[in-house]
Amino acid sequence: MSVRTLPLLFLNLGGEMLYILDQRLRAQNIPGDKARKDEWTEVDRKRVLNDIISTMFNRKFMEELFKPQELYSKKALRTIYERLAHASIMKLNQASMDKLYDLMTMAFKYQVLLCPRPKDVLLVTFNHLDTIKGFIRDSPTILQQVDETFRQLIEIYGGLSAGEFQLIRQTLLIFFQDLHIRVSMFLKDKVQNNNGRFVLPVSGPVPCGTELPGLIRMFNNKGEEVKRIEFKHGGNYVCAPKEGSFELYGERVLKLGTNMYSVNRPVETHMSGSSKNLASWTQESIAPNPLAKEELNFLARLMGGMEIKKPSGPEPGFRLNLFTSDEEEEQAALTRPEELSYEVINIQATQDQQRNEELARIMGEFEITEQPSPSISKGDDLLAMMDEL
Repeated sequence: MSVRTLPLLFLNLGGEMLYILDQRLRAQNIPGDKARKDEWTEVDRKRVLNDIISTMFNRKFMEELFKPQELYSKKALRTIYERLAHASIMKLNQASMDKLYDLMTMAFKYQVLLCPRPKDVLLVTFNHLDTIKGFIRDSPTILQQVDETFRQLIEIYGGLSAGEFQLIRQTLLIFFQDLHIRVSMFLKDKVQNNNGRFVLPVSGPVPCGTELPGLIRMFNNKGEEVKRIEFKHGGNYVCAPKEGSFELYGERVLKLGTNMYSVNRPVETHMSGSSKNLASWTQESIAPNPLAKEELNFLARLMGGMEIKKPSGPEPGFRLNLFTSDEEEEQAALTRPEELSYEVINIQATQDQQRNEELARIMGEFEITEQPSPSISKGDDLLAMMDEL
């Protein structure tokens, strides 16, 4: 497992989240002079995106994110995105948040699978950040935050070897390996099967710096080529045009990670697979995890860096529906498998203790005896911090 994977996972999933929210906000946009108080306007769309991006690229948050560390559970990571999605006046109910996270994860999984070289996952990240900068081109302060993250990526990942990028890619694929959610856009484009697994192409450009398949060279003990054998590879391969730019500004060449929702078309998610597969997907969210304490501390550090902007005054939050109608959203909430219902914002220590003695023991480890406080333990303080966020 690579300890340099988390920033790439977070930034790419965050980019996909912004693509989806932007598309849905545009679809529900009402001209400002015609909008009612409970309807979205273009000003609201920009405000939501600015607030989320500003929170996402907060300097302290990024400092914690870029520290070498292993990936945490899907549940822990999803908590971060739920906080991000509600960092502005926008509100999502549980069903819409589930759908948003499903679309985010499946889109990035497909991009990782299609990367010609492991190093190209960095170009995918740059494509996401390039598009995010387009969302905030009128906000120089937030733009500076994104550029600073760009520079950190170049500094940290620019000198990594091909082997280190291969380890990063393997870590990402392990994270995604049990996720097989059907997405209508992928199904219509025939890049996903009905079981939720992706169809990988056997044609197209080869990785930059490699030759077309179909030729075997044989060498003698002096390193001299002595024989060539051609074979049929069964694909339709072409040479890569050129390598994408890994600089702050430049042509990325690779299109993976660009906004696939720029063409307006409906995107639906459908759960696939047996109940056994679904249960295994969420098992780590249900079963006691020896790293539970570390994950909570990790989340507390990350969320402590988030500057969540609360709406000022009596202004209510606007609700965004990722479904085509309220009825469809309500139906999705009712039919969502129980094991896929995420209860991750509030941590109810008492209920967890009653559910499982082992988890109670882990929760008990929060009682740190060093530097005692007269009224509250560090563990309780950490849980209270999580509840207040």
